[in-house]
Amino acid sequence: MVVVLVVAAGAPWESPALEVIGARSGMVVLKRCVDIDELLATSSAGQADAAVVALDAPGLDPTAVDVLHRLQLRVVAVAVDSETARTRAARVGIDVLVDPGDLELLPDALAADVDLPAFDEAALDEADLPAEPGDPGRIVAVWGPAGAPGRTTVATSLASALARRGLLTTLVDADPYGGSVAQHLGVLDEVSGMLSAARLTADGVLEARFGSVRRALGDRLTVVTGLPRADRWVEVRSGVVEHLLEVGRDHGHVIVDTGFSLEDDLAGDLVARPGRNQLTLAALEVADEVLVVGTADPVGLSRLARGLVELRERRSGAPVRVVVNRMRSSLGWSERDITGMVEGFARLAAVHFLPDDRAAADRALTTGTSIPEAGDSELARALAVLSDAVVPPPAPHRRRERRRLLRR
Repeated sequence: MVVVLVVAAGAPWESPALEVIGARSGMVVLKRCVDIDELLATSSAGQADAAVVALDAPGLDPTAVDVLHRLQLRVVAVAVDSETARTRAARVGIDVLVDPGDLELLPDALAADVDLPAFDEAALDEADLPAEPGDPGRIVAVWGPAGAPGRTTVATSLASALARRGLLTTLVDADPYGGSVAQHLGVLDEVSGMLSAARLTADGVLEARFGSVRRALGDRLTVVTGLPRADRWVEVRSGVVEHLLEVGRDHGHVIVDTGFSLEDDLAGDLVARPGRNQLTLAALEVADEVLVVGTADPVGLSRLARGLVELRERRSGAPVRVVVNRMRSSLGWSERDITGMVEGFARLAAVHFLPDDRAAADRALTTGTSIPEAGDSELARALAVLSDAVVPPPAPHRRRERRRLLRR
């Protein structure tokens, strides 16, 4: 006996689908659920074997489908067969996609012993490519331990510095606790780019509408603003941040400002919602490089050391750079002393130091601009060196260099 749950979201195909399923021997509809949340709750009882869902049902996303799969349900979606529908179905993890005009195939798709290939993987790979692919950029995650070490200042300044060099750059605010990229840059837009990206990812159209989640701050710099309130992190489901950053990479370099905590949320194993720190962990997982920001004072260095150990335990592979912020001679130790200390806790690509230039930082914050845009300063020059290290400028052409040498 195959027990089926149905979420049609008011689609006209619901009645014909129920008739087709009821006519199949050994198959029965247990319940018609009003939405995905009810489907997940009913599935948790362990009495169902398969689910029929409308592909456009609100809340149908990778997290929900993953929960259904963990409960051993086969998930079949109904939607008009098109490239967009196939791409969205693959994104969320649907097992089989059935066109409303082919509902006679629905019972076979629901039968666990019948394997109907839902998608052509090669076709899906082609659909995932951007319409006008360019040179992919790098994803750089800016992370740091608790205590406001200057993550957002470094992230906004790095993005601005890259844009001033003529590089297409997207700045993403993925801090689930207190994102403030918009405030730092004087963006008064009340629409959250992160929440918009979450909705478009669930609909499978983020690639096509990526421009709508970004706010342009110049010819080369755009920003995806963060959560309007910290409690709305629950609306950003698993897979959203990863997908957003990968799409952003196709449009240039991506700088992402993250939260401070790397702890797992055990409640995420019991419900369909991801953990709060999933935004930060996802950004670190897909990053090509991680900048770890800490302060030069004793408390900040202690937190930095513990943070490097925690980060090393959480992930490996991508290069890690340490940025020691607010460095000043009054602390009584040199850059060499600090470098020797932090290198004992992790394998690092480099250690960079930013001076304690309060005047430059205050000028940028009060004017709603990044530090590179706020005028020349010692801090701006140090950040320029950092940006060159993270994304090195192109080397001069050998032939041009040879001509210059010959002229000498």
